[in-house]
Amino acid sequence: MAKLIALYKHPENKEEFDDHYFNVHGPLTAKIPGLREMKVTKITGSPMGGGGKYYLTCEMQYDNLEALQAGLRSPEGKASGKDLMGFAGNLVTLMIGEDA
Repeated sequence: MAKLIALYKHPENKEEFDDHYFNVHGPLTAKIPGLREMKVTKITGSPMGGGGKYYLTCEMQYDNLEALQAGLRSPEGKASGKDLMGFAGNLVTLMIGEDA
């Protein structure tokens, strides 16, 4: 399994962010070809106390790296990327990983 992992910092307006993420961005991303599973987690705190650095994470699982890359190059992947940069480009860190 290969994963695209998105880490989102705390947005200034959480209600506006949530509305766009769950009603626009999530549904766009879910249409990417080859996407097997998408897990979204809202961060509720840190073991060290406080809210932590991140607000939300998303793990998108694909069969392998080639499927992930093909999905990102697809029209649906490009639409998701364009939307991401439009509403959260300054908040998101993207990483690619593989199950160990």
